Amino acid sequence: MDSLGKLVKRIEKIEERNKRVESDKAWETSWTRRFFLLIFTFASIGAYLNAIGVKDPWLNAAVPTIAFMLSTLTLPSIKDIWSKTK
Repeated sequence: MDSLGKLVKRIEKIEERNKRVESDKAWETSWTRRFFLLIFTFASIGAYLNAIGVKDPWLNAAVPTIAFMLSTLTLPSIKDIWSKTK
């Protein structure tokens, strides 16, 4: 394969990788992902609190779930501020 062909192959691989990275980034910032994280976090904490006999486990599961979701929503903003000061 000539050097031009090798270069074209490398560019195609880079473009494929960029598409995967863009897709992963879109998923990481999507509301669908955040919704499922909310549901799974609430269900796992509620089930655990229920298993260990905590009173009102599902109500008590809401507090850490909301705190977790708030942290995931505010971290991108904090990251932006941090990036600008760096």
